[in-house]
Amino acid sequence: MEITRGGPADVPAILQMLDDAQDWLASHGRTGQWGTDHFSGAPASVERFTTLATTGTVWLAVDRGDEGTADNTGNAGNAVAGVVITSTTAAAYVPPADEPEHYISLLVTARAFTGRGVGAALLRHALAEARAAGVGLVRVDCYDGDDHRLVAYYEKQGFTSLGTFTARGGTWPGRLLGQRV
Repeated sequence: MEITRGGPADVPAILQMLDDAQDWLASHGRTGQWGTDHFSGAPASVERFTTLATTGTVWLAVDRGDEGTADNTGNAGNAVAGVVITSTTAAAYVPPADEPEHYISLLVTARAFTGRGVGAALLRHALAEARAAGVGLVRVDCYDGDDHRLVAYYEKQGFTSLGTFTARGGTWPGRLLGQRV
């Protein structure tokens, strides 16, 4: 697994990972986080993730084919196993930090690579990038509904809760978490 710089050209692979994760969540009755309509089929969502990939810093976890996996288009080798996108500004729906920060705008792992530490590796990379830039705070927000597994995941990675919020007109429960580096 190699972590490499990505960008707007990787949006189709990012959208595929999001759509696959959304299908998995829905198949487990967990539609509160992302609903059931694929991001790739919604022009506003495509624009949102293209903007994130253009204005933020994209890091891809890439499997170079050591285990015979295929990429997101079915080609052998170079499978995108996950992505993290960071920014120096928080999402508009959370309070701004009172100090410089790196904000995790997106973290998603390809379904074929879940449970293999891809997300944790990408988070460690984001933390290391913040440290290298002299930034002492990394924040992330996530869905805080259903079984709270996503919050527990971030806490397992060393993040602590900074508070809750609601988005999407007060219908989407979220949690803001942070970690000092």
